[in-house]
Order: sequence, then C-alpha cells, then structure tokens
Amino acid sequence: MREAVDKKLFSGFLMGKNNEAVSILQYADDTIFFGEATMQNMKAIKIILRSFELASSLKINFAKNCFGAIGKSDQWRKEDVEYLNCSMLSMSFMYLGIPIGANPRRNELWDPIIRKCEIKLVRWKQRHISFGGRVTLIHVVVNLFSFLGYPPK
Repeated sequence: MREAVDKKLFSGFLMGKNNEAVSILQYADDTIFFGEATMQNMKAIKIILRSFELASSLKINFAKNCFGAIGKSDQWRKEDVEYLNCSMLSMSFMYLGIPIGANPRRNELWDPIIRKCEIKLVRWKQRHISFGGRVTLIHVVVNLFSFLGYPPK
C-alpha cells in the first residue's frame, strides 16, 4: 500500500487540519482502504489484494468484502462492486463493534454498546478488578463517550 501511494497509483483520503493522507486502516484480519473514488484507486486496490494473495498463498474471499463510496452515483458504485467482485456497503455499518455512518447523537445508537459494557462489568464484579482499575475504566468510558458526543445535548 505504501508503495502504491508513493508511486501515485493510489490517492488516499485527506483529513485533519494538516491534510494528512489516510489510505489504509488495519486491525487483526480487517482492512479498510480510504481514498478518492476513482477507477485508478479501484484498480490499485484490486492489484494490491491480488498481490497479497500471490505473496502469502492465502485466498481473499471477495464475497465477504464490501465496497462503498460517498458522492458517487449508484451506477458508478455498482460498476465498482462488479469490478471488485464484492458486495455493496451500506453507509451505516458496524466496525469492531462501533457504529459507523450513523448519527452519534441518537441514544438508540449507543444503547446496545452500553448494555454490552454493563454485562461485561457485571461479570467482572469487584473481585476481578482493583479499585484503581475500576477508576481507570470509568475514566476511559466517560472520556470515550464524551469524545463521541454522548449523551446528546
């Protein structure tokens, strides 16, 4: 990916006040490509994924992959989905248990996440986590929710 960006074969997505280019996000066996919605980027992604298959002797299951684009016509997205041989990504989806593309100010969005945290905290009970650990956990959760805009104002 780095080589494709360096050789200007893939144009990443510019973000932040310094317009830093973001082109890929990876966690465990999940990968998200970020870039301009161009056919050149689509070709680069397909080449990168095929090269990975050849280099690793692993097979990518394109049926499990999704493609989405913002600001492009439905026809353009359909053509790219066929080119990549994958499915269409809904603009509201879950990634690593976090809702992406949905309105973060709606309570209904956070209810399942809060319930999941409550269930895990009940299981831990007091004997599994020290007082300092509980305080740290509370600070992290409060900071995360305030960063994400919860509760709605």
